Amino acid sequence: MSTKDWLEKDYYKVLGVSKDAKPEEIKKAFRKIARENHPDANPGNAEALQRFKDASEAHQVLSDPGQRKEYDATRSRFGGFRFPPGGSGGGGGVDDLFRNAAGGASGADFSDLFGGLFNSTTRRAGTTRGPRRGSDVEGEVTIDFVEAVDGVTVPMQMVSDAACPVCHGTGARSGSVPHVCTKCQGSGMQTSTAGGVFAVSEPCTECRGRGLVVDDPCPECHGSGRGRSTRTMSVRIPAGVTDGQRIRLKGKGGAGENGGANGDLYVTVHVRPHPVFGRSGNNLTLQVPVTFAEASLGAEITVPTLNGQPVRLRLPAGTPSGRTLRVRGKGVSRGDGTVGDLLVTVDVVVPKDLSSDARAALESFVAKAPAGDPRAELFAKVRS
Repeated sequence: MSTKDWLEKDYYKVLGVSKDAKPEEIKKAFRKIARENHPDANPGNAEALQRFKDASEAHQVLSDPGQRKEYDATRSRFGGFRFPPGGSGGGGGVDDLFRNAAGGASGADFSDLFGGLFNSTTRRAGTTRGPRRGSDVEGEVTIDFVEAVDGVTVPMQMVSDAACPVCHGTGARSGSVPHVCTKCQGSGMQTSTAGGVFAVSEPCTECRGRGLVVDDPCPECHGSGRGRSTRTMSVRIPAGVTDGQRIRLKGKGGAGENGGANGDLYVTVHVRPHPVFGRSGNNLTLQVPVTFAEASLGAEITVPTLNGQPVRLRLPAGTPSGRTLRVRGKGVSRGDGTVGDLLVTVDVVVPKDLSSDARAALESFVAKAPAGDPRAELFAKVRS
């Protein structure tokens, strides 16, 4: 705050306390005003907003022993006079005050009299709250494997604009209150200069556009000041979403203020595993057991698909266990409209129990089709 603000504003009157009020009285008075006039508890009430900002400014000065001492000394030195209101045409304001004090003399210099008290670099224009974008909302959903592949519409509970019943909209834990952001002075916006020419306004990085800073958040609303409602909205989860993916739904978040755009909804998706199918990118995976005879002689086998009729797959003769075969167009839909494949991995099943005839036949097979030692190459690599 500038010295001009201190001369014009009676912070003790704003809080309704005496000039010799103790710190506890000042704190108690501010808390009462903050609860009654908090912006989240009085949406669209410009008078309550201004009252809250004035009380926050007063509390910021009077709760600091050093600032309070300087404030009292400044007002005592100049008798607490107020500046005439500025305006066009009829005059008024600081320049007219100086001009009148000089008997109408034009160009009078009062820098020596006031010691640079009203240096223009210390003046701050009043802040006004313009359009403010709504807050982004985070959510989580858990869906089935098939729903993730095909896409699904799910209901989600949203945060309403109603004040949190625990903190009454302040966003602060009981016994504490938020304070006006010192970076944007409560406007929720900050201005930066690009290249020294263009002034760019954007949400304040300190308070994230709220204008207030909560040091000790409410455990119920986590500092948002908003209460939970039973209102639900339908959210479309696109086809092909993966486990842990975070999707953005533009304009589905918190409502904007003063004509500002709505925030976005960010949904983190959790996918339940499927008992049979797996996934590799846009391809589905499937492990299929086959017999030793089918793998050795070759066969035509039937395999299931995730959505649709089973398909027949040709198993070449001599297929080893672990080989992967591809069924095109039976996977996950891509964003461009194409579809991934079904990757079928062969698992050769070895029988646990053999009859005497089966054992004799297998021994005869080994004698007639000797394959040599399949591990010879493995040991040769180890030795080398």
